[in-house]
Amino acid sequence: MGQRGLQALANARYSQGTINADRNQKGVKYALNDFIRIRLGSLDSFAGQATQRLNQNRGFFESLERAYGVPSGILLAIWGMETGFGRTMGSTPVVGSITTVAYDCRRAAFFTPHAIAALAMVDRGMLSASQNGAFHGELGHTQFLPGNALRYGADGNGDGRVDFYNMADAMASTANFLRQKGWRPGEGFQQGTRNFRVLNEWNAATVYQQAIALAGERIR
Repeated sequence: MGQRGLQALANARYSQGTINADRNQKGVKYALNDFIRIRLGSLDSFAGQATQRLNQNRGFFESLERAYGVPSGILLAIWGMETGFGRTMGSTPVVGSITTVAYDCRRAAFFTPHAIAALAMVDRGMLSASQNGAFHGELGHTQFLPGNALRYGADGNGDGRVDFYNMADAMASTANFLRQKGWRPGEGFQQGTRNFRVLNEWNAATVYQQAIALAGERIR
């Protein structure tokens, strides 16, 4: 561990908000229609917002599809569902939250490698020691856990570094993650397909996967 990572660890503070959120987790138990209404409003309105963003950067998203084989609609659906297209990326320090759940959580063994990865990201200049994210250390536009960020991070804007708070890097990293997990270019992604099963690698809730697939189909 380098000096910056060690300093970040020394300055980390126990996150009571993270523990409160962790203790109150109930899992996703909504029916699909209720989940869509609560998370997206409606498929058409959500797809309309996503299509606006696609039209602003269509060349970029098409370049990602050529490079990774993941359709623009899937990437935009994930972006919109995770952070409202970058509007809400979290308000809890990443290093504090991820070290808190590595230390004091029912899943400490799961989170410990992600805590080490977050410190490595600080060492490499991929993450500020004070950068905010979500309650369980998820970071950036599409809410990567640090271990996945370190492993699947991709430079989407060509500046020689990977910054998950930069939209282009976050989208390229998301596409890379899905491709490395088995996404097959040119194939469908609705329920029952191999590509739909890859969405389970992103989020284990079936309604979440269904919503991504249904929204992704509408974003053009």
